[in-house]
Amino acid sequence: MSSFSHLFAPLNVGTLSTPNRIWMAPMTRSRAGQPGDVPTELNARYYAQRASAGLIVTEASQISRQGQGYAWTPGIYTDAQEAGWRLVAEAVHRAGGRIALQLWHVGRVSHHLLQEGHQAPVGPSPVRAEQTECFVVLPDGTPARVPVDLPRELQPAEIRGIVQEYAAAAVRAHRAGFDLVEIHGANGYLLNQFLDLRANQRRDEYGGSLPNRARLLLEVADAVIAEIGRERVGVRLSPKGVFSDMTVEGSWEASLYVASELDRRKIAYLHIAEPDWAGGPPLTEEEKRGLRGAFSSVLAFCGNYDAARAETTIAAGIADAIAFGRLFLANPDLPERFRRRAPLNTPDPSTFYGGAEKGYTDYPSLEAASA
Repeated sequence: MSSFSHLFAPLNVGTLSTPNRIWMAPMTRSRAGQPGDVPTELNARYYAQRASAGLIVTEASQISRQGQGYAWTPGIYTDAQEAGWRLVAEAVHRAGGRIALQLWHVGRVSHHLLQEGHQAPVGPSPVRAEQTECFVVLPDGTPARVPVDLPRELQPAEIRGIVQEYAAAAVRAHRAGFDLVEIHGANGYLLNQFLDLRANQRRDEYGGSLPNRARLLLEVADAVIAEIGRERVGVRLSPKGVFSDMTVEGSWEASLYVASELDRRKIAYLHIAEPDWAGGPPLTEEEKRGLRGAFSSVLAFCGNYDAARAETTIAAGIADAIAFGRLFLANPDLPERFRRRAPLNTPDPSTFYGGAEKGYTDYPSLEAASA
């Protein structure tokens, strides 16, 4: 047996009771069924294999066709997509797990080949994300990574429409049986773009001051809370993250402000994607404690943790849970491997995106490996 007593302590997340604090992080896998970007039985099997997580947070799921930035990612805006996600939620629950659906709009991190009628993607301002690519299917059927397009600036009426699309997606997720939803406000996507000083050059109520730049994210949170209840809502942020051409300037202050505002709303949890995996400056312990002071509910961190560092971080009172990405991708029974201090499977990056079972549902569990 391990000595990871904090990792394996139960935790209440909103009204949900979890048996451990080892979360599965959201990871894009580009394996939704086609046509229609619909989750399938294959996706349900993948998530059900990992049901021993304290909480699974799914790969990001676009709230609209406009919100898509990568080919073959699942949506949550059609009846077929809702039915597909229901397969996933039911499979995870049958396996004894708990699951949150991550709600996503990529904003400017997109390309006209992914957009309805080949329109330009949208963003807070007409500022292209430099050195940023998205994943498309070319007209000849070839999948390819291509530079993102120059975005079109969203008009205020369109912004209000996107807020309602988040709310509608949350309703669909709740109807499909998900325990929680996570609003994706991180990693350089739309809500993060509005927070960013470089991507957001607006001079209206959604730009300029920090409260204005945070307005959209908080309006989305309020709209989702109004539909499904604060106890079913989490938010993901990436302070100091540079993914998709975000700037570090002002990012920490923005994240701390949003954390405080979300604390006032008493949502279920706040999920912090640490910046080091994307090349940004790492969060200091003082900064992590600053987030802990700003947000009093469940606080989770994610970023190249191993079991020992996760245990130490929780024991120190900084985090309530730690999310694991690639380790969970390659080890469907990650909590049991931590418990036994067993060897870990090595993830295969060549199978991260696209494909079928290989590198997705064929990583062996300890039980399968011993057999």
